[in-house]
Amino acid sequence: MKSSRQRQALGHWGEEVAARYLAGHGYIILSRNYRTPAGELDIIAREGESIVFVEVKTRRTTSFGLPQEAVTPAKAAHIIAAAQHYLQDTEHAGGDWRIDVVAVSGSPRSSPRINLIRSAVEAN
Repeated sequence: MKSSRQRQALGHWGEEVAARYLAGHGYIILSRNYRTPAGELDIIAREGESIVFVEVKTRRTTSFGLPQEAVTPAKAAHIIAAAQHYLQDTEHAGGDWRIDVVAVSGSPRSSPRINLIRSAVEAN
C-alpha cells in the first residue's frame, strides 16, 4: 500500500504533466489548485473564449481501472460546485465554461500516457 506522501507526489506529478500537456495544446493556464468552499479545482484554464475547469486523475497502473473512472458522480458534483464558486468570485461569470478531465497513467520514471476528455462532466 502506498503512503499518503507517495500518493500526493504522484498526484503532483500528474498535475505537472497535465498542465504541460494542456499548455502545449493551446490552453492558457489561469490557476492551479484553486481552493473554494466547495473544494479544490486542479487546473483552471482558458481555451478560446471558454473557461475550462480541469480535473486531473493520475494512476501508476490501470490494475484498478482507468484514472478517469475515479471521477464519480459525487466527485463531479463537487467539481461543478467549486467551478460555480470560482465563476461567482471572478470576472468570468456568465461566460462559456466546461469541465474537462485529464487522465494520466504512469509514473515519473516512465513516459506518461495522457488522455484528455473534453466536456467530461455535464454541469446541468
